[in-house]
Amino acid sequence: MSFDKVSEILVKQKRVEGLVHGQSMPRQDIVETLVQRQHLAELHNLMTQLSTGEIGSILEALPLDDASRLWAQIPQERENDVLWEVSDSRREQLVGSREPSFDQSQINAFELIDGKLRQFPIEGRRNLEGIKAIWIDLLGATKAERAYVGAHFGLALPDPGEVTDLEVSSRYHIEDNGEIYLHSNFLLDKEGNSRSVPVAFILHQGILFSLRNEELPVFRLQRRLARTQAGYVSDSTDVLLDLYGADVEYSADSLEDIYATLGKVGRQVLSETISDLEAAAILGDIAEEEDLNGRIRGNILDTQRAINFLMRSKTLSATQQDDAKQISRNIESLNSHTSFLFDKINFLMDATIGFININQNKRINQLTVFGVVFMPINILAGMGGMSEFSMMTQGTPWPLAYGAFLAVSSLLGFATYTALKHFERRRVSARHNAKPK
Repeated sequence: MSFDKVSEILVKQKRVEGLVHGQSMPRQDIVETLVQRQHLAELHNLMTQLSTGEIGSILEALPLDDASRLWAQIPQERENDVLWEVSDSRREQLVGSREPSFDQSQINAFELIDGKLRQFPIEGRRNLEGIKAIWIDLLGATKAERAYVGAHFGLALPDPGEVTDLEVSSRYHIEDNGEIYLHSNFLLDKEGNSRSVPVAFILHQGILFSLRNEELPVFRLQRRLARTQAGYVSDSTDVLLDLYGADVEYSADSLEDIYATLGKVGRQVLSETISDLEAAAILGDIAEEEDLNGRIRGNILDTQRAINFLMRSKTLSATQQDDAKQISRNIESLNSHTSFLFDKINFLMDATIGFININQNKRINQLTVFGVVFMPINILAGMGGMSEFSMMTQGTPWPLAYGAFLAVSSLLGFATYTALKHFERRRVSARHNAKPK
């Protein structure tokens, strides 16, 4: 459908241009310019609705002359993405020796040299030729870039953001040709915005391919250690295990931050008084830490499943088996910490809600005291408003009568308040004496 529309516009454009050129008329240049702009605007509007893959398919199917016309209308910011979608022969016909580049994404290859990983940024197709990498890291790669890199090494590279199936059989599996596929979640602990980032791993012919759409601290740490420490890794499987191990350590660091935050919150909760505003802020902090703790627990559970799969795959050496077992033991220790933190979070939540209830009870108690104090006064006020009061004070000047009435009301209110305070002190004293010593 899109191909037919583009072809129709190009044919119409060439036909009208031929008619205008074949006729002699006043202001022919202006008419030709207006007609050309009309067709270009129509073609431009259609191009904005098409994906880069559709544009690449149309460029491949069109004759060279029409393809050149269409290429001239592609916005400059989309040219590189479209070049990934066309064949080398059509690309050379359109732009000559220009090659598509990995300009928006970050793709790095790592070779093992003298026991250390050496990083080589992949900026274009020529950088992939002749490399002997054990790890290729793709960050934010487009579909076309993943397809080209995968085709270069003879495999299909998935989009990590589209892997949402929770079935273990689909997240961790081995293909018939021996390729190992793993899809795991890695923790990204940003203040106020902690989340899990999906990462896809593929072990193919001694090369580890990692695909993700966000930068992760674990990967930065792994790159730095592997570049600086000789013998840190020996093959692609070591890199994979170290990434999982670093993720567990990163989760442990986040748990320590939760301990620190809950310790500060605990000191606030266990103080003598907490206002409602302070309690609301405390509840917000507790809820945020509870969410992070749950995310960490889910993250290390996912890592544990991946490690168990690698151990069952029988592709690990004896040393790598020991490393995998150590990672599993670290995960078990973190599980007990997350369980303890859940209990502590529940305690702090209940304590904070308890303080809110105490504050509400204090306000209700104050209202009750005011009601009891003013109840006799209200009765007297009702009596004072009756006609009988006027009859009783007949002959007495009204300032004196009502002044005496006000004094009696005040004295009665004070006596009631004093009696309530006396009974409250006796109750507190009796409760204190009843406690075992």
